[in-house]
Amino acid sequence: MLYKSSFLLKPLLLAVSGGLILAACSEPAPMSAVSDKNAAKSAEMTTDITIWPKLDLPVEQDAATEQTITKLMADMTLEQKIAQMIQPEIRDITVEDMRQYGFGSYLNGGGAFPNDNKHATPADWIALAEAMYQASVDDSLDGSTIPTMWGTDAVHGHNNVIGATLFPHNIGLGAAHNPALIEDIAAVTAREVMVTGIDWVFAPTVAVVRDDRWGRTYESYSENPSLVHDYAAAIVKGLQGPTDQDFLGEQRVISTVKHFVGDGGTVGGDDQGDNIASEQDLYQIHAQGYVGGLQAGAQSVMASFNSWHGEKIHGHKYLLTDVLKQRMGFDGFIVGDWNGHGQIDGCTNENCAQAALAGLDIYMVPTPAWKPLFNNLVAQAKSGVIPMSRVDDAVRRILRVKLRAGLFDKPSPATRPLSGKTALIGAPEHRAIARQAVQQSLVLLKNNDAVLPLNPTQKILVTGMGADNIGMQSGGWTISWQGTGNSNSDFPGGSSIYAGFEQAIQLAGGQIELSADGSYSQKPDVAVVVFGEQPYAEGNGDLDNLEYQRGNKTDLALLRKLKADGIKVVSLFISGRPLWVNPELNASDAFVAVWLPGSEGAAVADVVVAKADGSVNMDFRGKLSFSWPATPHQHANMGDKDYQPLLPYGYGLRYGDNSTLSNNLNEQIAADNTLEDLVLFERAIKAPYQLMLHSDGNSIVMESSIAQSGNVTVRTFDKDVQEDARRIAFSGPAKVSISNAFPADLRSYQEANSALVLQLKRTGNAPDSVLLGMDCAQACSSTIDIAPQLQAMADDSWQTISVDLGCFAAKGADFSQIFTPVSLATSAPLILSVADVRLVPGGATSATISCLGN
Repeated sequence: MLYKSSFLLKPLLLAVSGGLILAACSEPAPMSAVSDKNAAKSAEMTTDITIWPKLDLPVEQDAATEQTITKLMADMTLEQKIAQMIQPEIRDITVEDMRQYGFGSYLNGGGAFPNDNKHATPADWIALAEAMYQASVDDSLDGSTIPTMWGTDAVHGHNNVIGATLFPHNIGLGAAHNPALIEDIAAVTAREVMVTGIDWVFAPTVAVVRDDRWGRTYESYSENPSLVHDYAAAIVKGLQGPTDQDFLGEQRVISTVKHFVGDGGTVGGDDQGDNIASEQDLYQIHAQGYVGGLQAGAQSVMASFNSWHGEKIHGHKYLLTDVLKQRMGFDGFIVGDWNGHGQIDGCTNENCAQAALAGLDIYMVPTPAWKPLFNNLVAQAKSGVIPMSRVDDAVRRILRVKLRAGLFDKPSPATRPLSGKTALIGAPEHRAIARQAVQQSLVLLKNNDAVLPLNPTQKILVTGMGADNIGMQSGGWTISWQGTGNSNSDFPGGSSIYAGFEQAIQLAGGQIELSADGSYSQKPDVAVVVFGEQPYAEGNGDLDNLEYQRGNKTDLALLRKLKADGIKVVSLFISGRPLWVNPELNASDAFVAVWLPGSEGAAVADVVVAKADGSVNMDFRGKLSFSWPATPHQHANMGDKDYQPLLPYGYGLRYGDNSTLSNNLNEQIAADNTLEDLVLFERAIKAPYQLMLHSDGNSIVMESSIAQSGNVTVRTFDKDVQEDARRIAFSGPAKVSISNAFPADLRSYQEANSALVLQLKRTGNAPDSVLLGMDCAQACSSTIDIAPQLQAMADDSWQTISVDLGCFAAKGADFSQIFTPVSLATSAPLILSVADVRLVPGGATSATISCLGN
């Protein structure tokens, strides 16, 4: 391989006094129809390819490798080539499927384990890797000996494996402002991944988050594109090795820079939403991680779920092919995200030529959809819908990376140098680096009267839900996808935040007491309260404003109780983003942002607790890599014209600094007068919601003009314009819902006295019970019987029914996590038509069914 010097990014950001940084910038549709539609979308925007740099990338193509690829491809059938482009998930394929099809790669998603066993051992992971590898090189069925590769989401360590070293999530690493540390973390992650026989890591995430309501904010290093650029380069170098030595060697893995591009800039911080930034800002703000990562030799890029000006990135030829591959010179492969291709206009998970035409090289296709997708791609290539030149380009890119990674020459997974060396999983030297990362990530926001560092000879109470909770402090993407369902026993070798305090205080001769609820047997001198967000991952973590514990301020009550008892209060705040915590700040003598520190929680005490003689053991080093909001509705980013956060980018106290934060921060929340109707159905079901039919224990999505499941049939018809209404025919017990796979935070609508408003038409008799419902997380649901209202309606006549959201709240609906904002269920025959469904702010005052004042 030949290597070149890297392209140097022109500085976008300028350092100024005080450590702050200011930005210098600011059945599928017929293919012809879909192409015309996408072309029309593109025509609506004027693009400028010269905005994007021509990168002089460090890993150059060499003639010998390209000749090897050409020889391999000359002997490949079309089916073998398409198989290289298919990436199924371990829960949906068998070893025999791999032997028959020879998939180019496969993955384990979050919460997927060998044998579906959360406590699978490293030996179990190796056994599956070895079995899949041997099946892929077995040519007895598919005629191919091309080795497969396994990809995994190792996003803060090898986080799917019990006992692995878990590092702080990216938001905490960003606060450390230390690219060298990031490189060390990535190298440790690569080693632990290689122990389990896995070749490829879906990291780093290089999103530059502009709206902290996004549930993936903690996966971002910073709102500062320059820092993300530098971190991307560092983590790619740590994962893959320097391009001039040990590149993709025995202790390295293939990296993936993701998610290209703009995932951190969607409107409202909506996961998988629409980024409407200008092309200049798309590059200068959101693409800097790709410049840094590609300069370091990244071999794969993952396409993003989001859209850019309404066009899904998975189907965006201009960005994937014209910009990334041709202009920026990227010659590795582009992999899709979890069925992301199915979100393209005219596509389904099972059928999507558009993604390949746009430049996607590998379809990530979990669920059994992989088989029809494979068959459809083969048929589309045979018919010319997908030109063979595009198939060959994708396969060449995949094989190029496999050759560069030595997959054709390396031993099988079970016989590689690090394979099975289980002592490396959570090794002391690895945990030492994680502990260092925790120490450097902590940000001191407030320190009245120098209450910190804590004198360990005092009587200390440690309390709060997060005090002795490794799962909570580790956050999402921890063993399970959402990071839920874990206990301390799932983290052998790890330590809780309390464990560090216990050790430090007992060694110094002090007294310590642990209490979950703030109670104590002897009045302490200081209470350390560890509280914050519960674990979440993408989708589930989206908020509609940044107020902490909105409507249920149990942690604030605890802080105030301790203060009322005359006890000094030190708050350690666990979170995946800055949140509006003015009341909690006011109730604290000291306040530390600890982010999501991972498995080495004991390291928090290294900084917070003094030596036995009262001197500083270790000073704070962390500085905010995100601006801290002054209000629940503020989304401040460095460089904004009216930049007035509560605490600016780069803020962070050290011991000896004066604590300047007021003790009387504003705790009043201004009303949000910008709330508009939330339209769920108007002519069509509005994304991201889907119309679902539930009957006899089965649920299906309505994907065409008619759908039937058991006792319920739904079909489209014309009310005012073509197919703008739905006719629902129940023949027995069934339910129809407008639902989303992820919950929505609808508390703003509840607070705005909103109503659920539906246009309905009853045809024939109404039964004695028809339940209008809402479903939320943790299997909670609430229903209102609207049978009396339906029975009072004139037959076959459109009428409006509205229900005060307070009625659903009174029945137990949790508006912070609504999966299904509306459902209709009955157990008897009923024909009911629906033409419009929405949440209307202020509608409760005139609702058909009102609970105001109850």
